[in-house]
Amino acid sequence: KHGIGLMLYCVSRPGDFQPSSPPSWVTDWLNKRTEKTAKKGEENSKPVDEEARTKRVQARELKVADGLEELLKWMKDIIRQGILSIPEKGPTYFETMARRMVDAQAPGVAASLRNMAEINYYVDGWHSLFMEQLLQLYLLIKASQNSNELSADLQQDVKTWIGFTQNQEELKEKQGVKDVWMVLAKQSSERDQIVTERFWLYGTETRRYALLLQFIVRGQGVQYSLSPGMCLQAELVFFPSQTPLRALIKQQNQLEKNNRPTGFQNWTEVAAQESDLAALNPFRYERPYIVHQITPVQWQNQWWLQDQKQQLVKINNTTTKILTLVAISGGKPMDMVVIGQEENYEVLGIWLRNRYTQI
Repeated sequence: KHGIGLMLYCVSRPGDFQPSSPPSWVTDWLNKRTEKTAKKGEENSKPVDEEARTKRVQARELKVADGLEELLKWMKDIIRQGILSIPEKGPTYFETMARRMVDAQAPGVAASLRNMAEINYYVDGWHSLFMEQLLQLYLLIKASQNSNELSADLQQDVKTWIGFTQNQEELKEKQGVKDVWMVLAKQSSERDQIVTERFWLYGTETRRYALLLQFIVRGQGVQYSLSPGMCLQAELVFFPSQTPLRALIKQQNQLEKNNRPTGFQNWTEVAAQESDLAALNPFRYERPYIVHQITPVQWQNQWWLQDQKQQLVKINNTTTKILTLVAISGGKPMDMVVIGQEENYEVLGIWLRNRYTQI
């Protein structure tokens, strides 16, 4: 704010400013910054030691394999002892194994274990949710142990779920998908003082969905500054996957006019898409869908989303958001953006008077 104030003062009264030499501390700071940048450039220009990198990769894969083998034994003990005592064990039971997975350099598996700790074990139906997540981990372990029998893209999905990262600079060298992308939603969460922002995009011409991830450490700048409802003409490069969803912006040209995109007509079409995706990739995350003419309704003390064929799916929004949605819709069908998987969905945004709004 002080710098902007001086700039405004200089514009209004330039005669009060005279050129002079910068202070020595400014010169020293600039020189050190230049040297640091040059040194970093030299390090980046050095040839990569492929042999050393291969050894590091093999060492990590060995640690991951050992960690997953230990996790498999832990899971088998749960099955042998039965799951009825799981609620009594508390979050520490899962956190201990999650930390072991972090030590084994499998942060994605650790995150899955922490999600299991957050299950509400004091409501009906927790058994099904717990077993579903446990079986997902079992399938992941078996897929990792037999990765040679999987396709290259599915192998990458397994590695991504485990927590292996990909070089984004190398990805940007690949050809991307050019389209006019509409920002459907922005979601933010924070853990361990790191803010994770998720931007959900939709290609208005290719009808493809995309996810941009941004990790922010407090005090640092941001790469993406996108708002729900805006459209941008850009080229996106998708991360390798059997069902590509996560992407990064390779090139952004300009903003475009917001046009209402085309989505699914009913839940039958969404279910068919989900079935196709599940057949291709069991290691997938939730994804957004644009569904036309959906109405929030209450049935058997539960809120649902009803399509034009009177078909229902459960809504996962909080009570406050559901009531807001009901008040806005007035009981009439609306075009919505939902996010979820299989039969449970959360409403992200709606079109109201031809204008899109995230709720």
